[in-house]
Amino acid sequence: MEKKEFHIIAETGIHARPATLLVQAASKFGSDINLEYNGKSVNLKSIMGVMSLGVGQGADVTISAEGDDEKEAIATVAETMSKEGLAE
Repeated sequence: MEKKEFHIIAETGIHARPATLLVQAASKFGSDINLEYNGKSVNLKSIMGVMSLGVGQGADVTISAEGDDEKEAIATVAETMSKEGLAE
């Protein structure tokens, strides 16, 4: 299992547009990918799950992946977070 922590810096947090981009990035992989925030964990391939967390600016989240392509999955999600100015 691969894990990576992120600190959300985007003013609007993970709202609809960035959530969609993260779900699209995660959906390219066969691994199980989860987003953990505030003691809750949701499937990062589920737009409703991601939106239900209500992740705001200043939040600390953890992305975990488990499967054959877990390293690539985490790297791609991290790249998307960085490219969109979502997290550091």
